[in-house]
Amino acid sequence: MKTRLRPLFTALLSCSFSGLPLLLAFPLQAAELHNAIDAKAAEIEQKVIEWRRDIHRNPELSNREFRTAKLAAEHLRKLGMEVRTEVAHTGVVGLLRGGRPGPVVALRADMDALPVTEATGLEFASKVRTTYNGQETGVMHACGHDTHVAMLMGAAEVLTSIREQIAGSVKFIFQPAEEGAPDGEEGGAELMLRQGAFENPTPDAVFGLHISSNALVNTISYRPGGALASSDRLRITVQGRQTHGATPWQGVDPVVVSAQIILALQTIASRQIDLTRAPAIVTVASIHGGLRSNIIPSRVEMEGTIRALDPDMQKDVHQRIRRTVEAIAQGAGAKAEVHIDLGYPVTRNHPELTRKMLPTLNRIAGEDRVVLVPALTGAEDFSFFAQQVPGLFLFLGGRPESVPLEESPAHHTPTFLVDESGLLLGVRALVHLTVDFLNDPEI
Repeated sequence: MKTRLRPLFTALLSCSFSGLPLLLAFPLQAAELHNAIDAKAAEIEQKVIEWRRDIHRNPELSNREFRTAKLAAEHLRKLGMEVRTEVAHTGVVGLLRGGRPGPVVALRADMDALPVTEATGLEFASKVRTTYNGQETGVMHACGHDTHVAMLMGAAEVLTSIREQIAGSVKFIFQPAEEGAPDGEEGGAELMLRQGAFENPTPDAVFGLHISSNALVNTISYRPGGALASSDRLRITVQGRQTHGATPWQGVDPVVVSAQIILALQTIASRQIDLTRAPAIVTVASIHGGLRSNIIPSRVEMEGTIRALDPDMQKDVHQRIRRTVEAIAQGAGAKAEVHIDLGYPVTRNHPELTRKMLPTLNRIAGEDRVVLVPALTGAEDFSFFAQQVPGLFLFLGGRPESVPLEESPAHHTPTFLVDESGLLLGVRALVHLTVDFLNDPEI
């Protein structure tokens, strides 16, 4: 009987109604459902690429993703979903209810671009200009968020085509401001959560992926546990006493004190924490003080970043920074203030969810193209979603086969490029992870 019905399944899946495949009223076998997913994903591959190029040509900065959000929302509405807009300013949340009751999966893509002037020479390169922090600049999708939006739109179309085969629901989250909200504004995943992105219904798991210009195209990289670092902003003000550069003993030199602080901060990572457990980084990236070569200033300001891959170590590093800075300043007769603005927490992949979904990744990409990688010291605000429910954040290869790793343009640079032939695997990954989890949600 099963052998006789398989041609009927194939014929029905090839039919269409209102532009979508005919939805079957009875469950497919797992292999048949997987084949149907792959066939639909291949069918819309070029559409995904066209979406990506359109978004790339029209990038928008954080909390200003109006056009991108409208594109995503209209697409979800055409697919017949319940759609909520203006979540965290420009965020979009769509809900697809399956043909049978069951758990809920959330899929997330970030939408914002960067203040970078594009120099790729692509036919669809961005020509957008804006003013950012008082300076004129180009705007570019220099981190691949354009591909993320396009792939999630593609996944939405594929999942809608098999709606009746889905036991549960899927939330599609198009998130603004992953790169950080403008000064004086809130945004991103944290604000989306406060405004109900995970409510009515609450997901049982959340999946996300990020394209990588370093990883080889058509590969998927993963890491259980801490996969990406926390990211906190460090600000230090050293208050001395101004004096003539020729008579430093008549004042308190905050420049020398700041130099001592910068060097001492490096010993936190190299000498004070257990690096065999997890790495941490303390970087001072800017320092400002003084106006003339012969005037010792009264004040020096520094800014930097703190990265950690373990939440407990993150807190410990914060304490050590405060103690180090304040002790050095006091010893020199100066005063120092330390401000640490909490940014993104550690992006932690739920170990059991990672283990459970690994067979899915091996099936769709091939075991030789699923790579366990070391933790990265970059940060992601997907971390806020993964704090609420079990999460899995993956890296999708985007480096062309012909480009050596050492020649691949880095993220956040004017020449950032990815191979669009890998977007199909990204769509398939999002859909297969969703369907396989909904069919077996126990972790």
